[in-house]
Amino acid sequence: MTETDKDLLKRAQQDSEAFAAVYEKYYKPVFGYTFRRLGDYDLARDITAETFLKAFNKISFFEWRNIPLSSWIFKIATNEINQYFRKAKYRPAYLEDIQFSHQLPSDPGIETERAALEKLAAENKEFLEVQRELTRLDTKYQEVIALRYFEEKSIKEIAEILNKKEGTVKSLISRGLDKLKNAIEMIN
Repeated sequence: MTETDKDLLKRAQQDSEAFAAVYEKYYKPVFGYTFRRLGDYDLARDITAETFLKAFNKISFFEWRNIPLSSWIFKIATNEINQYFRKAKYRPAYLEDIQFSHQLPSDPGIETERAALEKLAAENKEFLEVQRELTRLDTKYQEVIALRYFEEKSIKEIAEILNKKEGTVKSLISRGLDKLKNAIEMIN
């Protein structure tokens, strides 16, 4: 039997070492989300680390209201990404522009993860096109499209993460997809 979010939250709130289970459960999905939003491996790792640091520091304040723990963590990640855009006056980096370092990190698992992401990016030109055009959309469209199609979140979960009404989320997804489709058609 797997531990529910409610049980996991309770343990993490009572014992700071139990937060490791939260990290283990949600690191990969949150990193994947930040990487797909930012298109930069190292930046995604930094933002993901900052996300979990903030979650760790604030977990004692989180109140269980039948909202998945993942929604709260994705909300923190989304806020961190948006904060980065504001602070850095961000110019989107495209995956094909990324120059990956060839130094071996101290953790061989990171090198494996990096190699897999590099291979995926190199093999999938269509993904690069979509990624490039997605980063050109307004942030409000990037968020909903990334959460819905890359992270496979439900409309309800996206509404919770972004603090928006479900109808607004549906509308943003529809408009964002239309804009994305039009941008891609103009290229081809």
